[in-house]
Parts: sequence; structure tokens; C-alpha cells
Amino acid sequence: MTDSQKQKRLTKKCIKASMFLLLASVSAPAFSSLAEAASSPDAPDRALPHSRAAVKTAKKQQAAPLRSATHHKPVAGGAETLTVTTARRRLHFNSAQHEADATTHITSETLTRQGVVSLLDLPRVAPNLTVQSVNGTGSTNFFLRGIGLNDYTQNNMSSVLVYYDDVAYPLARMAAGLMFDIAGAAVEPGPVGFSHGQTDTGGEIAFRTSDPTDDWHGGVSQDIASYARSRTNLFVSGPIISDKLSFRIAGQTMQGGGWQTNPSTGAHLGDANLGALRAKLRWRPEEHTEIMLSGHWVQDNSQVVAAKPVINFLPSRGYPTLSYQQAQWDYNARLAKLIGRSTSLSPSAHNTMWGADLKMSHDFGFAALKSISAFETERVGEYTDQDGTLWATGDNYRNIVANSFSQELRLESRKKQPLEWVVGAYYDRVRMTQQSFFDFTDYVPTRGYLQETSFGQNEQTFSQFVHLSYKLPYRVTLIGGLTHEADDRQLLNLRTVQFGRRSLQFQSTGSNMNQFAGTLGVQFQATKDLMTYFKVSRSMKPGGMTANNTVVQGQLDPFKPETVLAYELGFKADIIPNRFRLNAAAFYYDYHDQQYLGSYVVPGYGPLGRFDNIPKSQIWGVEFNTEINPIRHVYLTQNFGFLRSKYQKFQAINASAVNAQYQQTGIWAPIYTDYAGTEGMNPKLTLNGSGDYRLTFLRRYEGEAGVDWNFRSAQSMVPGGTGNYQLPAYFLLGAHVTVHPLKGPWTATIYASNILNREYFTTSSQSTTTYFRIPGPPRFIGGRIGLTY
Repeated sequence: MTDSQKQKRLTKKCIKASMFLLLASVSAPAFSSLAEAASSPDAPDRALPHSRAAVKTAKKQQAAPLRSATHHKPVAGGAETLTVTTARRRLHFNSAQHEADATTHITSETLTRQGVVSLLDLPRVAPNLTVQSVNGTGSTNFFLRGIGLNDYTQNNMSSVLVYYDDVAYPLARMAAGLMFDIAGAAVEPGPVGFSHGQTDTGGEIAFRTSDPTDDWHGGVSQDIASYARSRTNLFVSGPIISDKLSFRIAGQTMQGGGWQTNPSTGAHLGDANLGALRAKLRWRPEEHTEIMLSGHWVQDNSQVVAAKPVINFLPSRGYPTLSYQQAQWDYNARLAKLIGRSTSLSPSAHNTMWGADLKMSHDFGFAALKSISAFETERVGEYTDQDGTLWATGDNYRNIVANSFSQELRLESRKKQPLEWVVGAYYDRVRMTQQSFFDFTDYVPTRGYLQETSFGQNEQTFSQFVHLSYKLPYRVTLIGGLTHEADDRQLLNLRTVQFGRRSLQFQSTGSNMNQFAGTLGVQFQATKDLMTYFKVSRSMKPGGMTANNTVVQGQLDPFKPETVLAYELGFKADIIPNRFRLNAAAFYYDYHDQQYLGSYVVPGYGPLGRFDNIPKSQIWGVEFNTEINPIRHVYLTQNFGFLRSKYQKFQAINASAVNAQYQQTGIWAPIYTDYAGTEGMNPKLTLNGSGDYRLTFLRRYEGEAGVDWNFRSAQSMVPGGTGNYQLPAYFLLGAHVTVHPLKGPWTATIYASNILNREYFTTSSQSTTTYFRIPGPPRFIGGRIGLTY
């Protein structure tokens, strides 16, 4: 049986299993037992362990008349995420059931239980979401419903924006290392930016971190696992001046966990070495005003995962055969001297990110005025061995210094009125410089030298938006929004120095956009537990420039803005209130000028990355998420995402054909292919979910045992990619057991991730002489204990 046949069989099995779970839950016997349980006296919710201070704080926050400056799609609120202290309801986010969107809301409890500690872990808990590292580095690319941008140099805006506490991060790397002390998260697919922040085509991922409290409490958790991995989280929160001024300080450290070994030296690779802090100061000078000052700092000196070579385009340099957990890398002393780093440097990061934001809100009665000012910086130093061998053919070191200032003003009407509206404006300014060093000394006779590419980039964006919703008779609501955005970017003073050979200076270039976007929809609340909606949205994303390893001016041609016309039909249903919830949506995207990282072949030099536009393509699909409490003690969740994409007008360089020709002739030359009718580069099917069994024992304790799963179908990594140019499908399984007292300050958990010890790959790419894949982590077994007061 071929790999393709195996993948198809695995995909069919996963679809059948998901459908069985859904159908079984609505069978007649289940309905009978659910109705019985819902009417039983013990139906009220039971709470997880939490401190008395947290309870007092929650009551005060519920009673507070001031509407705090929150994101338009509120994420999970709660006290502490380190030891899960929020009240446990069978179903969460009840107010979100009346919002016309397909947002996946995620509690802090879910993030903790399923080990979601970084942006790369998010696809475990949301449908149709792909988050991949950039060539194995700490930088990430996001794809939501098939829309995203593979940006190695990270100098362009992502198609899926990340928000922390309402602050948009225009450079994805700035958002790394901040996933601690999280109160909840929300993943919203589709065009966004009509009621807040910046316009985007793919959607957004919004995190809410825990706020200061009016009572003293704190906590600490320690997580220890295989390969000497250690994670520590802590927080302290309380009042400074009664209920007027309060603070919160939280931090985390991550160490160890390196699971790759070099068979030549016995050295380990992949150890984390990260420390982060966040501080918040909240001032309520009077009943209707709130001011929040926040600051954060991240120092990440973690090692990165080494690439596993798949195709060798330089037969004169032999590639070793290594097992899954083995890796090789090299580091030339000449490169060490050039970049000023130690000769003992292993593939790793030396990144510092810090930032501060000021949020102010005042409730005028008829509306609330909110201001969000933010300043973010990144200082990135990353070394990667992108060919995964002992040869100096694809070693790279890059320095990035960047900062972003943003300002948002938003006036929001009172809630629960027939007419609700939001009007506002957003401004963002980015300044960046980059240096990329390449070691090609073993890539002979084609190159054989060290090289540096450097540039500066300026960018500013200004947008204005208005969003309205109006309730008509018969429980019908009309929704509309309009935004205008102007964006201007300049790539400045780019030069490439091939040491010992030549220096190349290139003309500055730029990209600008000035467009309107909008959304229009209708929402029908058929019953209090069933809502349906339909909406049409058009959105856009700014263009930009390629700035990686430049040797000819043609690489710097700017790519155009992309636009999406999106149609979405969905419903949200609490089929059995507080027992069985099913939300689903179907979507169709008419996609123009899709931005993608293609190839630019320089004769005599080789293929280089360059961003291009795909003139026309389409994406359609369905997704659902369900939460079920079919019988007492059993809790099930399931996310299902299926999408298909197709290029309608698209001619580009065929990377696999170019590589094959070089292997046969030793000549680099462009080969073009018409990809009209070809499937897009997305996994067609994503499944993730969990099953938990919770039981009280000895009258004083609660135990929980559960499993979680994650399936992703095969993904082409180049247009029309097959074989080595396609990531194979994979299925991962995790498990956990947790014990805590019903009234007490501690929790204890043992867990396992990738419990079947699957060998799989998370992304792939090409660097000079090698096409490589980045392997995913093997089985980890660990334990976690937490204490709060």
C-alpha cells in the first residue's frame, strides 16, 4: 500500500470517528439520559479549587459598573491559569453564542490541560488553523482557513494577526514568549478589522492575560518532563490602595527539553532557555474611569530544532543517514568571527523582546471611550543550520532590530440596545533594520564564500472603521461595517556583500495601499438556544517586499496587496442547554492577488525566495466545534475543519522541476508551470478534541482522567507538491490525570504528549543545496504541581 493510500485511509477513519462521536451523542438513549440528568437535583455546576481571595475578587468584578476596555470578541475571563481556578461550568462562553461569527473560544483550563504553552501549540485546539516555525527558527507563520503568509525574513505583515490584551502585533516575532498567565484566547477566522485594530484577510488570534485583583493572592506551578524539561510559572496580585489601585506581576521560565542528539559529537540540541515577566498596574480614579499600564519582557536564548535533510542537490557532499532524533550541524570559525559570536555556538536564538502599553477607558453613559497606546520592540539574533549537515552550505545568522508604535481610539455604544455601534481609528508605525549572514564556503564551485545582506524598512498604517448592528422585529439583527486603510512601506539601502568577491548595492523600493473594506450580514435568533447568520465581507492586506539573500534587483519587485471576498453561513446551537452545544459554519473565499513565497531562479546562482501574487484562487470549506456532556462525569469536545483550495489563474516557477533539472545537468534555470486547477498548499482536514472523566472521591477530592487528539492531513509545501514536497499526514494523542482537593490550594497532574511516539514533520523548505523538513517532538512524559493562595 502506498503512502498516499495510507493517508487517504487514515483521513477516512478520522472523519468517520468524528461523525460517530457527533451522531452517538444525539442518539435517543443519550437524549433520554441527558434530559434526566438536566432535571436532576445535582445538575448545578461544581467549582474547581480556588482561593477565597479569588472568589471575593470575582464577585467584586461582577458587581463593578465600569465596562473595562476589552476586545470586541471577549475571551475567557478567570482568576488564575496556573492552577485552573475558574468556576467549572459544563459549557462556557454563553454570550458568544449570540455573536454572528465562527470564533473558537478557548479557556485557560483547556490551554493548561492540553499543554498549549506556545503559539506553535494552538492548532491543537482550533479548526483549520496552521502555525509553523520559519525554517525551524523561533519565528512563526500563521494560516487560518488556508490564508497566510510564509515570511522567512518577518518584514511583512502576517495574514493572521496576533493580539495580546487588544494590542495588535504587526510583526509576528514580537508575540513570541508571552503565553503565560493567560485568562483565555479566541481564534477568529475570516476578514477582520471592522470594529477594532488593523484590517486583515485571514483573521486573528487574541489572547487575554489575567488582570490585577482587589484582593491578595498568588500562585506558583512547576512542570517537569522528559529530556530534563522544566517550566515554572508564578504570579502575585493584590491591592495597593484599596479598590482604587492594584497590581499584578507574573513570570515564567522554560528550560531543557532538547531531544535531538548529534551522533558525531554526542551533543544535545533543542533545549529551551527562556525567561519572561509581565507587570500590570490598574488605577480606578472614579467609578467610570479605568487606566491600565502594562509592561513585559522576554529573554529567549533557546536552541532551535535542527533540520532533517530530505533531498541533496550537491552530490559531491554526501549526506548521512540519521535516525529520527539525530541531527547534525556545523559552525564555521570564519562565520563566528564575522558575527562576533562564540565558536561553540549551536543553532539557537538570542532574542530580547519588551514592550509597554497604556489603556484608558471612560464610560460616558451613552458610550465608552477607549484608548490603547502600545510600544513593542524586538532584538533578534538567530543562528540556524538549514541544510542539517556538517557542511557549510546553508548556515544562516540574522540580526533584527525593530520597534512598533500603535495608537487606537474607539468609541463604543452601550450594549443590549436596539442600535449598537463602534467607531474608531488605528495608527501603527514600524521601524526595522536587518542583517542576514550566510555561510556558503562548502557550496563549491557555485559559491564558496561568506555573504551578508542588510537593509532598513519603514512602515506606517492608518485606518478608520465603523461597525453597526440593529435589532429588527422577529429577532432579526442587521450587521454592517466599513473600514478604510492606507499603508505605506519602504525598503531602504539594501546591499549584499560577498566577502572576498564583490559588493552589491540595490535601489530602494516601496509598496503602498489605499483601499476600503466592509462587511454586511444578517443574524436570526430563532430560539434562545439557536442562532443562525449569513454575512459577506471584503478585506485586504498590505503588500510588501522580499528582502532575503538578494543578488539581483528583480528580487526586490514589490508584491501587491491581497483581497478576499468572503461568504459565510453558520449557526450556533445549544441543543441541550448546558449539555450539548454544536456550532458550525460553511465558507467560500474569492481570493485575489494571494501573497505567497515562490522562487526566483538566478542562472548560475540558484533559486532564491521571492514573494509573488497569485492572481486568482478560491477556498471553500466547513468547520464545527462541539461540546458534549453525554452522561454524568464525561465531557467531550471536538473541533472539525475541512477545506479545499484551488488556483484559478496562476503561473509560476516549478521548484521541484528546477531542482530535478539541476540534479541531472548541474545547471540552474527557471522552469514555469501553469497551476490553474491545482490544489492549494493547505491540509484539507484538521481534527482535534478531548475526552475527560471527572469524579469526586473520598468526599474531599476530585480526579480527572482524559485524552486529547490532533490529526492533520497531508500538506503540499510547494504548488502541486507531491512526494518529498508534501508533509505527510499525522495523528497525535495525549493523556493526563489530575487530582485536587475540592477545597484546597493545590493541584497535581501527570501527563504524556505524543503518547504513541509518532515520527512526524511540522514544516519544510529549501535552502541552497538542501530540501529539508523540521521534525516534531517525540513522546514527553511529565508531571505538574500547582499551589495558589
